Amino acid sequence: MTSPVLTFFNNKGGVGKTSLIYHLAWMFASLRKRVVIIDLDPQANLTAAFLDEDNIEAIWDQRGLGSTIYQCVKPLTGVGDIAEPVLQNIATDLFLLPGDVNLSGYEDALSAEWPNSMGDNNLYRPMRILSSFWQVMQMAARKVQADIILVDIGPNLGAINRSVLVATDYVTIPLGADLFSLQGLKNLGPTLRSWKNLWQKRLDNWNASTEKIGYPDFKLPQGKMLPIGYLCQQHGVRLDRPVKAYDKWVQRIPNVYREYVLNEIPQKALRQEDDPYCLATIKHYRSLIPMAQEHRKPIFNLTSADGAIGSHANAVQDAKRDFRLLAEKIAGKIDVQPGFYLKSFA
Repeated sequence: MTSPVLTFFNNKGGVGKTSLIYHLAWMFASLRKRVVIIDLDPQANLTAAFLDEDNIEAIWDQRGLGSTIYQCVKPLTGVGDIAEPVLQNIATDLFLLPGDVNLSGYEDALSAEWPNSMGDNNLYRPMRILSSFWQVMQMAARKVQADIILVDIGPNLGAINRSVLVATDYVTIPLGADLFSLQGLKNLGPTLRSWKNLWQKRLDNWNASTEKIGYPDFKLPQGKMLPIGYLCQQHGVRLDRPVKAYDKWVQRIPNVYREYVLNEIPQKALRQEDDPYCLATIKHYRSLIPMAQEHRKPIFNLTSADGAIGSHANAVQDAKRDFRLLAEKIAGKIDVQPGFYLKSFA
């Protein structure tokens, strides 16, 4: 039994991706869904959102097996095997496998083994390395009986992200309302299809290999990479209506998403507010963001003691409603139905 992997990905940065994952993780946990967060961005910004610098420094200084995602897979670059992940228990039902700035050093191994995985023999090692992120994710999920695995990756189309997407069941694409996000969307869709097809060839090659017989318990990810929708970061709002510059770009997203991500021919021009693939428009909670960062909690958990009073208190409730609706919508699309219950695990 495996846990579903949901990756948030855009090869264009600055679209609020890390903040989005941070808040969704807290919201899923509040809905009694056990969440494992995997920080696979070498910049480790998501880890920094959950842990203070002293804790991160202590984890990195440990250099212990399994203490970060990189420490889990690092033994594969030598003669060792994947290390058991050591999770940070952030809160009830919320666990983190920290990121690591050293992860970028694993890129070379992933790049080297990609062509090797299409050979005629000695396939186990390349397939073990290429699927290592998925192996670690599932080990972490089994450890705490997680309902869902949320993954953050950097804004690029490199070998690390390719291996993360191979490990991914569902993809959500955060966007800004600008030319650069639209162009990124045009690059992203064909790349996902290409990686999916190339991974399927490798699965077929492995399944046809006699070497497979020697590893009957070796499981591999299926590389579904199913896009479930996009989220748009709201920029300027005047009188509750998007400004013209925002509206110009945001209304082009539905058709671009269909054409380049879903590989469909749009039948008609759709407005974003009518698009079922638009999961949400993420509001700017400007003054609440630094307050939440200071108290190291999501904006919807801020209280009057944190300074969330007056209009801020109303914004906190709005954020709670918006992120709950988003979490429930995503859960429905990936067959993880929210429900208020508690699990027990050893």
